[in-house]
Amino acid sequence: MRPLVIFLLTVLFSHLSVAQSDYNVCAQALELCPNVTVSVTNIGANKTLCPGCEDDFNFCFTANNTIWFKFTTNALGGAVQLDFSNLVFQPGFEVGTALQATMFSASLPCDPASYTAVGNCVSSGSTPFTLSAILNPSTTYYLVVSGESPSPGLTTPAECTFDLNLSGTGVDRAASSISISTNDTSICPNEVLTATAHLSACPDSGTYQWFINDTLVAVTTDSIFQTSALSDGDVLSVQNACYAQCPVTVTSSGVAITVYALTVNAGPDMTIQPGESVQLNGSSSSTTFVWSPAFGVSDTSSLTPFVSPEMTTVYALTATGNGCTLQDQVVISVASPLFFPNTFSPDNDGTNDTWEIIGIAIYPDCFVKIFDRWGQEVFQSVGYASGKEWDGTHRGNPLQEGVYFYLIELRDSDQREFHGSITLVR
Repeated sequence: MRPLVIFLLTVLFSHLSVAQSDYNVCAQALELCPNVTVSVTNIGANKTLCPGCEDDFNFCFTANNTIWFKFTTNALGGAVQLDFSNLVFQPGFEVGTALQATMFSASLPCDPASYTAVGNCVSSGSTPFTLSAILNPSTTYYLVVSGESPSPGLTTPAECTFDLNLSGTGVDRAASSISISTNDTSICPNEVLTATAHLSACPDSGTYQWFINDTLVAVTTDSIFQTSALSDGDVLSVQNACYAQCPVTVTSSGVAITVYALTVNAGPDMTIQPGESVQLNGSSSSTTFVWSPAFGVSDTSSLTPFVSPEMTTVYALTATGNGCTLQDQVVISVASPLFFPNTFSPDNDGTNDTWEIIGIAIYPDCFVKIFDRWGQEVFQSVGYASGKEWDGTHRGNPLQEGVYFYLIELRDSDQREFHGSITLVR
């Protein structure tokens, strides 16, 4: 007896290790897709048999350990076949070695009162076999598969792993495809490339997934994609999913992009003192280039000209080649020459009679305010140069000796402000 017990325990545990449940019930019927082979099994499956339950049918065979499948015909309908192959039955004592299978429609899903058998029925399939039928268009059909019913000498329904394939004109679909068109496949550095995806035979399409060198870079809801982040030799492709049922992902062939070789570098930013000149350090892969603005540049067609700006200036180096234009900029800052005297003597002796701010003339929009020690404003001026300088008066009346305070807004690009004190001496 011991060898038989060991054999039965081995069979039992092998069944448990490969048991399935996902498509054991009608409500979870596995969706079959056209021309796609799936490997399935009824190992460990059971039946739901009660009045009005899903396995309560008596055409072709009596349900035992059923598994369920479904599929939907195309808009034309027609011939459909289901091919069963690679049947591998579980061995065992008094265990069946044949499958039972049939197709039917159901006006009410999983309600046996609405089942209508279609096509042929197989009640004892021990070798590869086929179910076939001529079916209506745009209709969902069910396939139920069961193990061979118990009979004299058989106590356990067959359990089997097998391959299942759905095909035929009634379920065939036009082959979906996707392609890309671009405004150009040869572009300039930093140029925006516009790509458009074109779908064919692709109902129920989803989002467009765009790839550069097989790396996902964007997802769009429409068919247009734009990017300037391309290097020479990059390959652009796109994919989408077609059909709501049994979706098919289609991917375009790659489009190789040529980015013309053109480089330009205006060199590092520099700071100089007023009146000084400096040499620019530009570089470019092109032989055609120009500096702008031209004023104060010793040679606009040289990569390394000398410049002598009077104020902070941005110089642009523009290179051209292969029909492309590329530009880079450098900032030459002129150090502020400002000097704020902390005393002056408005005594009309011709020396130091006004509060003169050295270098303020290069800021014609500056705003100058002067206050007494109680915070009362005694002077205000927009622009501060000869003729606008403070002469120690308020509304034409000489002010007393003492300490006064200034606030100056240069109103330059850096929005700089200065404040401090002045001693008025008479």
